[in-house]
Formats: sequence, structure tokens, C-alpha cells
Amino acid sequence: MEHGGLNFVIDLALMLIFANLGGMAAQKFNQPSVLGQILAGVVIGPVMFNVVAPNEIISTFAEIGVILLMFLAGMETDLYELKKSAGASAAIAVGGVVMPMIFGMLAIKVLYPAETLMSGAFVGVILAATSISITVQVLREIGKIKDKTGIGILGAAVIDDVLSIIVLTVVVGLADPGEGSGILFVILKIAAFFVLAMVAGRTFTTFMNKNSSKMLRNRNVGAFAIIICFMLAFVSEEFGVAAIIGAYFTGIVFSLTPYNTIVEKDVSGIAYTLFTPVFFLNIGLIINLDGIGGIIVPLIVLMIVAVASKIIGCGLGAKLMKFSAKESIQIGIGMIPRGEVGLIVANVAKNGGFISDSMFTTTILVVVLTTIITPPMLKKAYES
Repeated sequence: MEHGGLNFVIDLALMLIFANLGGMAAQKFNQPSVLGQILAGVVIGPVMFNVVAPNEIISTFAEIGVILLMFLAGMETDLYELKKSAGASAAIAVGGVVMPMIFGMLAIKVLYPAETLMSGAFVGVILAATSISITVQVLREIGKIKDKTGIGILGAAVIDDVLSIIVLTVVVGLADPGEGSGILFVILKIAAFFVLAMVAGRTFTTFMNKNSSKMLRNRNVGAFAIIICFMLAFVSEEFGVAAIIGAYFTGIVFSLTPYNTIVEKDVSGIAYTLFTPVFFLNIGLIINLDGIGGIIVPLIVLMIVAVASKIIGCGLGAKLMKFSAKESIQIGIGMIPRGEVGLIVANVAKNGGFISDSMFTTTILVVVLTTIITPPMLKKAYES
């Protein structure tokens, strides 16, 4: 389909129609609506009917969707519980990074004996990165986002994101010293962001709470919240931290103000009407099955590694922190999806010539497939 003029409006209309139909169909089969939205993208995308093709405008809407989704996740996070579970989240995150790195490197060594150790290291980083936007939506749907395990998953994902960025910097620095920006420099930038976010957050909430009687007259508080969310998302990206982390912290900040109910209502209305359905459906659109016949075995092996390494690594971390066996499995499953961070790492590896085209295709499919299988697995884990 051509994408000149206002054709993107038709694409968005079709995406919203099928996202809603897919969501309703999934719920009819007692599955999370997000699964139906992703599969709707597969149906109308290049894999099947090719009614809508991925393009820059859709990607932009999808990016806004995930930022708003994580903002709302932050608003639903109990800050006290998040602080209380910081140690547990760190243990879960470390297990969820170390185990996929080890398993991923071993898998590449077996599947591609001729490839270098660096190729395995890059695949390990791809498998280590977690994107919980899918998990967040499922937890919201089943009412578990404020649960002990939900808080553990959210906290672990934040730490996991930071650890993955640091590990990526180390791997890039070792693979091509001229490309690395300095491991210490990256760590200092990330630390500076979190310090800045905490100081700014405390200052902002104090100001809002003291001036609530004056500012409550302003009915544009929802728009104000979105502006702050976008600004902090941009700042976090500039500091080397994923934009969704900045959005998540903004949500936490606004949850501590007198306007949390108003903001959540305003933002969720915008997010769930337009942007988040596009984000979930776009995952299905970007699936590419060209040349899949030659990578079936590596794909199956890496999918097993991707799932098992997170369940084992994060599950062990959770078990060590006194979670029950059932809760540990729930947390491990919640950490399975790889998303934007994994895609970024894959592109860095391919553009730098560190992984082959077949390895690139395989890892991209693993990233997408892990987002598809997680919703039904997570829902089942909480039901059993």
C-alpha cells in the first residue's frame, strides 16, 4: 500500500478495527486481549493478507503507545512496595541477565561452531534484555500489577534494562574498541539519570502537593502529565536509559500527587483508545518469515533457551528472596518477553557485522515470538 498523503489514516483505522476485533476474540477464548491484538497484526500484516505494511508513522504511534503504557504502569505501582522489594528485584534481574547470557553463548557455539565468541555474546545480550510492556498489560487485565509478584517483575525489569545496557556497552567495547563510548562513562550517565529522576521527582511531588488548591482549578492536568512524561522519556534516552524507564518513573511521580485519579483517567483514555492498540498490533506487523525454512532448528533451540533461561534465572533469583515456587515461576514467565531493547541490540550487532544475516533473522523472530507466547503462559500461571 502506498503511504503518501493521508493514507496512513486508513492504515490506522484498519489497525484499530482489527485490534479491537482481535482483543474481543481473545477474551472470548479466555485469553488476554493483547494476544488477540498481536495476532491481528499478523493477520493484516505482510505475513498473511498484507493489508497494512509497517511504516515510520505506525512505528511512531507504536512508540508513543509503549511510553504511555509504561507511564500508566508507573501510576499503578505502589512506591512503598517497590522500595521494599528492591533487593528481591535486583536478585531477579541479575539471574535474568546472567542465565540468558550463558545459555545464549552456549547455544550459538553449538548451532554455529564457526562463529566467534563475540557473536555468541551479542546473542546473549539480546536474550538477556527484557521488555515488560506486554507483561504489564496482562498484569493489568488480570488485576495483578499491584500484587507482590507484579511489583517484583516491574522492579526487576527496570534493573534488567540498566544491566543489559551496561553489558551491551562492555560487549561492544570488547568487539570493537573504537565503537565503545567507555564503560565507566555509560555507568556514570545511567547513575546520573537515576539521581536526577529521584531529585526531580521528589521536588515535583512536594511542589504539587503544596499547591494543590491552586492547581486543581487547571483542568489540563492530564495534558501536563503527558508533556512531563514525554520530556522525561526523551531525557532518559539521552542518558542511555530506555525511554520507557523515564515514562515509568514519571508515572510513579504523578501517582504521588493529588491528581493521580484525574491523570490516570485522562491518559488511559487517550492511550487505550489509540496508541497502545497500535503498539501491540505493530508487533504482529513486523514479523518477517522470509527464509524461515533454513533457520527452523536454530529458531526452536533459541526459543527454548529464551524461555528456559528467564524462568530459571529469574525464578531462582525470586526463590532465593523467599518467593514461593509458584510465585517464582510467575515472575520468570513475566520476564520472558524481549522487545525494543532486544531489537536495538540485534540491529547494533548486525550493522557492526558481529552476527550473520541468518542469526539476525532468528533473533528477531525470537524477540517477536516471546512477546506472543507470554500472555497465555502468564495468565495460565496465575490461574493454576
